[in-house]
Amino acid sequence: MAKQAQTAITPTRNEDYPEWYQQVVKAADLAETSPVRGCMVIKPWGYAIWENIQRDLDRRFKETGHKNAYFPLFIPMSFLQKEADHVEGFAKECAVVTHSRLEADEDGKLQPAGPLEEPLIVRPTSETIIGELFSKWVQSYRDLPLLINQWANVVRWEMRTRLFLRTAEFLWQEGHTVHATSEEAMAETRQMLEVYADFAENYMAMPVITGEKTEAERFPGADATFAIEAMMQDRKALQAGTSHFLGQNFAKSSNIKYLSAEGKEEFAWTTSWGVSTRLVGGLIMTHSDDDGLVLPPRIAPSHVVIIPVTPKEATRQQVLDYCLELKEQLQAQYYMDGRVRVEYDDRDIRGGEKAWGWIKKGIPLRVEVGPRDMEAGNVFVGRRDRAPKDKQSIPREQFVAGIGDLLDEMQAGMLAKAKAFRKEHTREITTEADFIDFFTPKNSEQPEIHGGFASMGFCCDSALEDKIAKQYKVTVRCIPNATVDEVVPCVFTGKPGKRVIFAKSY
Repeated sequence: MAKQAQTAITPTRNEDYPEWYQQVVKAADLAETSPVRGCMVIKPWGYAIWENIQRDLDRRFKETGHKNAYFPLFIPMSFLQKEADHVEGFAKECAVVTHSRLEADEDGKLQPAGPLEEPLIVRPTSETIIGELFSKWVQSYRDLPLLINQWANVVRWEMRTRLFLRTAEFLWQEGHTVHATSEEAMAETRQMLEVYADFAENYMAMPVITGEKTEAERFPGADATFAIEAMMQDRKALQAGTSHFLGQNFAKSSNIKYLSAEGKEEFAWTTSWGVSTRLVGGLIMTHSDDDGLVLPPRIAPSHVVIIPVTPKEATRQQVLDYCLELKEQLQAQYYMDGRVRVEYDDRDIRGGEKAWGWIKKGIPLRVEVGPRDMEAGNVFVGRRDRAPKDKQSIPREQFVAGIGDLLDEMQAGMLAKAKAFRKEHTREITTEADFIDFFTPKNSEQPEIHGGFASMGFCCDSALEDKIAKQYKVTVRCIPNATVDEVVPCVFTGKPGKRVIFAKSY
């Protein structure tokens, strides 16, 4: 019997994908559960990834004319009630503040006191309160377009949580814009979707499909919702970002009007769009392996870790000096929009423990330097996109000079690998029997990884979509922009339909 390969993460992806995910998060020291049920503590390495996401997206938002602002965490309950579909969509997830202070009872235990005249909702999303402010900021066509973004936290009272993917509190950005015409608002909606798609593919190396949601999956209160959908390694879809054309619905409920150039009072057209720390979960599940986290260089908190190997005290200081000089040389090099980010690990622990720690954290390049490497003017390099034992000796000056090209090669390779995986597990479905077979595991008691993206015709009937979702736990992820004009027969009814992507999802 062949000996099973040892892995740093147990169980493996194939053995228990949900538990594998949790163990990758733990081994990379990204986050942990908090004392508050359903919430998470994002630790420095995980938060550094989020900061890099923020930094690049914030640059893109500002390049497209948006400005940052901040709005209250608390929303009066009456604001949510102004837009009926909106309140219905979020009612079950709302956290509600009903009192203003605490007082000690007879036993000395703190109890809520000072009931509020009106309950406050802890922000699940900000359309209603931002709409209230926009109604004051917008008076004339000269005030438009109004292009605002907010970096914030939100609360949605989830019952079943998973770090980064679904927690009661999470971090995000939410863009909110106001326009004079429907055409301008729709152009904004599509533009921001493309910003997200470009970021996901070229920064996160996570290929996505852009498309419109069906009515059943639409954001509450929107006229149209568009999304980027990515395939994870368990072949499920992850909705990684959304952009909403809100029409005049929120403008009417919040009374956002403007005086046109012709002197006529008009209701404005609005949009909203957002991504969250769920992107970190998507990053983990797109690239990581059974040895831990794997990070694309463009998003990694650090690009290189230098690990001195000092078996003899006689050469220890020389090796350390060599490593520190190497660190300075690498930090002087540029990659993307900044300098190469370098870690220097001289902790007093075993070299193997250091190396495996960084493998599990997903750092792109590990550089080990011992006395022999120093004498030869070399470095011993391991790439995270290759097997842990696949390391090579490279002349130091060559490594330093070529660091940017090497990181770009790794970035491109990771995107190509993810695209190939998605292509392998995307199938064109033409019959209901094939649909059922594609999404039915062979082992119902311990379902294996199965399914993927089903590209197929669908009549977009909401009742049928709901029935399919309940029966097979499969939903329409989007109507892809690339094939939006295609008319194909519905696999279930034979009626003319749209080409859609069905998948199991997070």
